[in-house]
Amino acid sequence: MFSSTCWAAHDFTAEDLGVCRRQLRMFLDAAADREGDLVVPYKVLSYLGAQINYGGRVTDDKDKRLIKTMIERFICPSIVEQGAAYKFSPNGVYFCPLASTREKFIDYIQELPSSSDPEIFGLHENARIAFQKEEAIELTQGIMKMTSSSHGSGSGAEEDELLGEAKILKERTPELFDLAHCTEKYPMIYSQSMNTVLCQEVARYNCLLQKMHITLAEFEKAVQGLVVMSDELEKMGQSVSKGIVPTMWADVGFLSLKTLPSWIRDLNDRVTFLSEWIRKGEPIAIWMSGFFFPQGFMSGVLQNYARRHSLPIDKAVFNFQMLDVVESADEILEGPDDGCFVEGIFLEGAMYNKTSRTLEASRPKELFTHAPIIWFVPAKDRRLPLGVTKAYDCPLYKVVSRAGTLSTTGHSTNFVICLDIPATKEPTENWICAGVAAFLSLKD
Repeated sequence: MFSSTCWAAHDFTAEDLGVCRRQLRMFLDAAADREGDLVVPYKVLSYLGAQINYGGRVTDDKDKRLIKTMIERFICPSIVEQGAAYKFSPNGVYFCPLASTREKFIDYIQELPSSSDPEIFGLHENARIAFQKEEAIELTQGIMKMTSSSHGSGSGAEEDELLGEAKILKERTPELFDLAHCTEKYPMIYSQSMNTVLCQEVARYNCLLQKMHITLAEFEKAVQGLVVMSDELEKMGQSVSKGIVPTMWADVGFLSLKTLPSWIRDLNDRVTFLSEWIRKGEPIAIWMSGFFFPQGFMSGVLQNYARRHSLPIDKAVFNFQMLDVVESADEILEGPDDGCFVEGIFLEGAMYNKTSRTLEASRPKELFTHAPIIWFVPAKDRRLPLGVTKAYDCPLYKVVSRAGTLSTTGHSTNFVICLDIPATKEPTENWICAGVAAFLSLKD
């Protein structure tokens, strides 16, 4: 059940398990040799497994948190104290049997279902759907990669089809922004960092749009035989025919897992978002998904707060407040004095109930849900909103793959920030094991 839609893949091996087993045997033998009651070092065993044997291969702190939580469910005093009453999952199928011999344990294991339900890992039943969907996508993509395509010397019908696709893409590719007009209307000033953020985003989108216009024009000429069909242009044609975003665009574009038709729609939505900002001024509610670099936007918000209140920017942090009573951004008449309202965030693994104002289990077959508009509140220290006693530290990612790498800026290419989402009295570990996370963009 561990798929790329739930956690990043790690290269765990059978040797990692073997080391944990040998250490368990070593500590239990050492404890049994001592006089008096048998004292099992649960904390030591958990630390070795979560932080060293398995955790040593992991750099992401959210994955480390997950590994620690899962291991503590299986290495804890409750297993011995409660016996068979201690269940590893809610359905009660998985538990530690009251057996005294190795053979009886093996007999119990052999009676277990051959296919494990997602809940044994702490996942919602929707995880099975996500896993099967991911497998189907991988299979389809594998088949598409195996199909041969040679658009440089194809038949006339193939050339006409490619020209038609290129023409549609060219028509749907937005024009470049007028960067000079943008910088003139929103100059770099000390009191408003959002001007700098906007101009930087416009410059990034111009690089992508310029690349698209140039390569589409060259591709049309290459298909018509007016210029040489280069290797890059041929690969671009293959990608377009398969509905995949060409690598030459993805390399200068925003992080996305969408197919080409959905990617083009998303690009137009992003350009419209920035165009409206330039024309009308900063929106009351920010669609954070529209940014190339959301971290830059958040830094701008913190910088405005720090300068307004004469604070060092490294002392400013974000608190988060859910706008439960607001259905859409149109209902908000003005923005906050400090911070910003953010919309367009999705949740996976759980849903936010506006009535109870807490996280709760997802509905069946509903893989993703919309989070309410969130107020990113700058403050001197991180704290929960008034009236909230418990919150889940929910990671926010750009795309649903969750995996990312550190860029030269020191920021992850995928991870954005952790949100404090009000949670029920249910243990926080349940949301960790369920892989609850927030996203700025989905696949399609």
